[in-house]
Amino acid sequence: AHATCYGLVAYQTAYLKANYTVEYMTSVLTAVRDNAEKIAAAIAECRRMGIEVLPPDVHRSGVEFTVEGQAIRFGLLAVKNVGQGAIESIIAAREEGGEFRSLTDFCSRIDLRLGNRKVLEALAKVGALNAFGHPAQILLGLDDALAAGGAVQRDRISGQTSLFEMAAEPAVLDAPLPNIPEAPTRERLRWEKELLGLYLSDQP
Repeated sequence: AHATCYGLVAYQTAYLKANYTVEYMTSVLTAVRDNAEKIAAAIAECRRMGIEVLPPDVHRSGVEFTVEGQAIRFGLLAVKNVGQGAIESIIAAREEGGEFRSLTDFCSRIDLRLGNRKVLEALAKVGALNAFGHPAQILLGLDDALAAGGAVQRDRISGQTSLFEMAAEPAVLDAPLPNIPEAPTRERLRWEKELLGLYLSDQP
């Protein structure tokens, strides 16, 4: 009976892998997300099968790995230093108000008690905030964005935002990031290895 049960499970696994390949590999990645070696092996298997694994993105990622068309999107919970509370705050903010239009807008809408500087640094380094600028820009502009976003949140909570400040808010939220070169490829790969447990965008 045990052998029959094992054979049935093996058959079902093979069937799912053959017929629902993207969904199957997404579930595998989610199951092993706490083990960097197993994630790396599963991603290598995805690449062997021609399945693209997309980087984490605050506009697209869920808590866990998700199916995105014929590709797999990295889950935010697989990024080290990013807790589930911060992720749920990000997802709730984008579901309520749509896509974030800038780094400061992002900082003004998420719960900064959960999405603190350490969390945002990790997200920046793995490319999850690339919609706003490249990682070096994000890291250099983070303090100003956190300060401006925090001020907007405090004013909204206290109801003390004046009509003038409300009119000026879009300009504050859309303030450009520092114009600096991208971090070297080797540095960006080091960040990926440190925070994702593998090289995702390239090989050193």
